[in-house]
Amino acid sequence: MTTTETIGVGSVAPDFTLKSGSGDEVTLSEVLGNKKAVLVFYVFDFSGA
Repeated sequence: MTTTETIGVGSVAPDFTLKSGSGDEVTLSEVLGNKKAVLVFYVFDFSGA
C-alpha cells in the first residue's frame, strides 16, 4: 500500500501497523498507550532506492 498523504512536523501520526526488524507486526496504538513517541522513517540502507 502506498499513500501520498503528507503529515507535517508536530502532527499526530495516524494509527498504522508495520513489521519490525524481527518480522513481528507492531501497531502504533498498541505501543503508545499513554506515552509519546518520535517516528523516523528512512530508506533501508541496502535497498537500492
